[in-house]
Amino acid sequence: MDLSVVIPVYNEQDNIQPLVDEIRAALEGVLDYEVVYVDDGSTDATLERLRAARAGLPRLRILRHAESCGQSTAVRSGVKAARAPWIATLDGDGQNDPADIPRLYRAATAEDAPPDLWLIAGWRRRRQDSPLKKFSSRVANAVRSRLLHDDTPDTGCGLKLFRRDGFLELPYFDHMHRFLPALVLRAGGQVRSVEVNHRPRQRGVSKYGLHNRLWVGIVDLFGVIWLQRRARRPQLSEVD
Repeated sequence: MDLSVVIPVYNEQDNIQPLVDEIRAALEGVLDYEVVYVDDGSTDATLERLRAARAGLPRLRILRHAESCGQSTAVRSGVKAARAPWIATLDGDGQNDPADIPRLYRAATAEDAPPDLWLIAGWRRRRQDSPLKKFSSRVANAVRSRLLHDDTPDTGCGLKLFRRDGFLELPYFDHMHRFLPALVLRAGGQVRSVEVNHRPRQRGVSKYGLHNRLWVGIVDLFGVIWLQRRARRPQLSEVD
C-alpha cells in the first residue's frame, strides 16, 4: 500500500459522502491507498454517514473515539492504525482538495527527493475564509515563524503528507498538529511547503474560533520552544 489518507471529523455528517467521492476520484487507479476516518466522538449522524459511505468504498476504515479528544489525538489514532508508510491528512470540512494529494505524494517520493524529507505541508496561499479568520491566521503564522524558525508559511493547513514512522517519533501533546513543521525539524527531518487549493466551506460549521485558536496556541507555542531548546540529535554509529 502506498498511502493512508487520515481524516479526523467531529460533527461533519453532511461532508462525509462528498469528500469520500472526491478522494476516490482523485486516487483510484493512481495509488494503492486506504482511507482512515476517525470520528472524534461526534454527536450527529457522522458515524451513520461513514458506515453508508463504506458500503461504496471498501477501502474506507472507520475508527471512533467514545468521546471527543481533539484533532491532534484523532490524527494520531488514525496514523497509528494506518498501514501505509506515507500519510496524507485532510480536514473533514471539505475545504482541502483531495486532487492535490497525488502531486504531494510524487514530490515526496521522487528519486531526487532528500532521504530525510519527512513532511510536505500544504500552503493555502489563496485562502477561502472570512476576513477575521484570515487575519488571525496571518498574525499567528508570523508570530510562530519568528519564534520557532520553522520556515513554513502555513502550518494550519489540514492537507499534509508525511512519513508515518517519522510522525510516530515526534513528541505527542494536544494541539501538536499545529506545530508539525517545527517538531519535524527538531527531530532532524526536512520540511517543504507546496501551494494547494483551498475552498470555501459549503456544509456544516467551523469548530474553531478566535478563543480556541489563539489562547491555546500561545500556551502550546512556549511549550514547543521549550522542546526545541532541549533537543539532542546524537551522531550515532555502530562499532564493529
